[in-house]
Amino acid sequence: MTAWIRAGMTMAESFPGFLGAGWVRPRGGSDEWHMLCRFADQEALDAWEASAERAWWLRSAEGLAEVTRTERRTGIEGWFDQPVSTEVATPAGPPAPPRWKQATTIWLVFYPLNLLATVTLGALLADVPVALRVLVVTLALTPVMTYLLLPWITRRLEWWLHGRPWRDRRR
Repeated sequence: MTAWIRAGMTMAESFPGFLGAGWVRPRGGSDEWHMLCRFADQEALDAWEASAERAWWLRSAEGLAEVTRTERRTGIEGWFDQPVSTEVATPAGPPAPPRWKQATTIWLVFYPLNLLATVTLGALLADVPVALRVLVVTLALTPVMTYLLLPWITRRLEWWLHGRPWRDRRR
């Protein structure tokens, strides 16, 4: 939504008489966003509202956004109203899975990866001192675990990690 609003504001900036724009996110249970545009005069506003660019921009959000109400103000009224609230709330995500499930998931990837590294890298580094050998192996395995295998296994076990039946898993 913010990318779409920014695109509209960027287009409006190129119009003569454009003075500025802003937007207000919804609060509480509302899903209404408010976009504010200022133009130097009615003629400049009319040019923006009748433009092909604005029409394209509004069409690009079909199914995402719609114009439900338009207010026109000619003075400074409304621009300096006191905010009702300055609280910013971030929606909570799903709760973290139990630690034993997290540990099991990590082990399911760590054991086979470590076994493979021991058989392959271990043989290649057999003559290297143990501290350096462990350093090289962990430097090699950590990115593989972090960026490839843990995200992969977590996606596949998401249903189990969050306590849903197997039939309710995402495919």
